[in-house]
Amino acid sequence: MVFINENTIAKYKGREEEFHQEFEKALERVRLGEEYPLIIGEEEVKTSKTFEVRSPIDASILIGRFQIADENAIDKAFKAAKEAFKSWRLTSWKDRVEAAKRAAELIRRRKFELAATITLENGKNRYEAIAEVDETIDYFNYYAYILLINRGFNHEMDSRMYKNEHSYSVMKPYGSWAVIAPFNFPLAITTTMALGAVITGNTAVIKPSSDTPLSAYNLVKIMLEAGFPPGVVNYITGSGKDIVDFMLTRSDGMAFTGSKDVGHSLAKRFIERDPRPVVMELGGKNPVIITDKADLTKAVEGVYRGAFGFGGQKCSATSRVYVFESVYDKFVEKLVDKVKETKIGDPRKKDVFLGPLINRGAVEKYKRFVDEAVKGGGKIVIGGRVVEENKGYYVEPTVVTGLPYDHWLWKTELFVPILLVGKVKTLDEALMRVSDVEYGLTAGIFSEDPKEIEYFFNNIEAGVVYANRTVGATTGAMPGVQPFGGWKHSGWTGKNAGGPYYLLSFLREQAQTYYE
Repeated sequence: MVFINENTIAKYKGREEEFHQEFEKALERVRLGEEYPLIIGEEEVKTSKTFEVRSPIDASILIGRFQIADENAIDKAFKAAKEAFKSWRLTSWKDRVEAAKRAAELIRRRKFELAATITLENGKNRYEAIAEVDETIDYFNYYAYILLINRGFNHEMDSRMYKNEHSYSVMKPYGSWAVIAPFNFPLAITTTMALGAVITGNTAVIKPSSDTPLSAYNLVKIMLEAGFPPGVVNYITGSGKDIVDFMLTRSDGMAFTGSKDVGHSLAKRFIERDPRPVVMELGGKNPVIITDKADLTKAVEGVYRGAFGFGGQKCSATSRVYVFESVYDKFVEKLVDKVKETKIGDPRKKDVFLGPLINRGAVEKYKRFVDEAVKGGGKIVIGGRVVEENKGYYVEPTVVTGLPYDHWLWKTELFVPILLVGKVKTLDEALMRVSDVEYGLTAGIFSEDPKEIEYFFNNIEAGVVYANRTVGATTGAMPGVQPFGGWKHSGWTGKNAGGPYYLLSFLREQAQTYYE
């Protein structure tokens, strides 16, 4: 499929040193410590108050100073979005496709600097950061492709009643959307939600996480440079608890990625006033099943990367593993040996796998979860310690065994590098335990038996499922390849990001008929 961007890591295979040199040059080019405005329509706006953002790598690194938006600024942003909507909704879908393709090209040219910004901002290692930029490029190209092949979602219908009757199904945008983005994929997730809105003729007011506002600022500037008109994309910053309600009262749609509890609270408040559309992805408690027919080398690699990539700070992170009794001890032994190899530290260094957690609050959660696992009867077979929590936020990848299945940690999203491993006797028992949670985002199995894999796919309750995935047992979905979204409390619309139906979440149908 021509819309998929060439993976950067694959592109540099055999030229790894060149890749590292490009990334390190980009680290030097990232401008730190500056003050960034709100972007409202054609204006760059500064308010009376700002907040500082510091790197989780090292608190002495000042990422920048960002504005604290007040109700007046939010009101202006939505007025700009609503004014822009009047003409943008009537713009040809072909023009929107071309703007998206231009944005993809601009991001491709600035790929390394955008990746370096992600590393500094949220602590991803360089491989995961560059992969996020590649994913962002794919979103722009893929959604342009989907709009193209569906011709803007305008379809002529079959008119049989009268010869002079002509009927059409036309998908139309809602208006201005509030886009509320998380810290863990500050470029890619912000893109999928904001682009989903604007490429379909809506406008957007984007509020990034206060931990990672710079990547979203870069995204909005690139989209404006690519030809999305002023007011179509707007950018505001500030604490979510202080400004989100102002956004919800003014918007025609809401797109949110974050925790289940926050998402449900926002959705209830949002639809209380009017029946407005909501697009949400709300986390997961993602399982892996390892049968006695698994290749344990594959299983260990996939589980390790799925559980501990970016410190488990992914809604798709592998959080719990159910292993057949006959291979349990061997799997745990091999997994512990793999975890021992983990290089923890400054993610700007090329040999580091695990960088910091996002902030001090995440470290406190990690400590509490480790304590609760031990109190509940679990055994820490490796990890469990904080490496550094003053200058930066570093913890060890942790594997817990023996925790009783009735403990609440088996059902709670943790968002830190803690993995629970338990024994099962059969595939049916594993599936029963897998399903006994309110989440249903991603899931994986390791088995060399096609019948076991088919049975797993037919019975698992999750939106994204994998078999024998070594690059991440439950992680790493690519736009246009693995549409990403959840079932049960992990999702909302049933239309996955990066898939053929996602854009429909931002549109409503109108049946048009005229007679000659």
